[in-house]
Amino acid sequence: MLRIRVQEAPFDIAAEFAALAAGRADIGGIGCFLGTVRGEVGGRPLAAMTLEHYPAMTERALAAIAAEAEARWALLGGTILHRVGRLPPGAPIVLVLAAARHRQAALDATGFLIDWLKTRAPFWKKESFADGGEAWVEARAEDDAAAARHDTTK
Repeated sequence: MLRIRVQEAPFDIAAEFAALAAGRADIGGIGCFLGTVRGEVGGRPLAAMTLEHYPAMTERALAAIAAEAEARWALLGGTILHRVGRLPPGAPIVLVLAAARHRQAALDATGFLIDWLKTRAPFWKKESFADGGEAWVEARAEDDAAAARHDTTK
């Protein structure tokens, strides 16, 4: 079962790994993706990124993404952790862990989880630039293409 959390507080990557693997001798690999706030966007220095969400809607979407991953791969556990609020450059923003008996399932599930999280989870991101400007982050074609490679209906 994948643990899902949305929170403002920073997280401890080592503690998340330890919680996932504690007492588990059956895990052969843990895939990991850690996303951080970039320091610049399009050559403009970033002061912060603010993430907003509707808790119930976001948690339902993350649960559906997790359930899809569990249906596709023989996962032994995992974590989806996403932060909200105002985050400075360099701050960890998202952590995805997927544990399986074999590395390929762990890695494939991790890629799927972050690709679908990026395109299907309802988070709204606003970039605040060092020059005082602000802009809402628009969906990117590259992210949609990455998520589409996991589409089994085609």
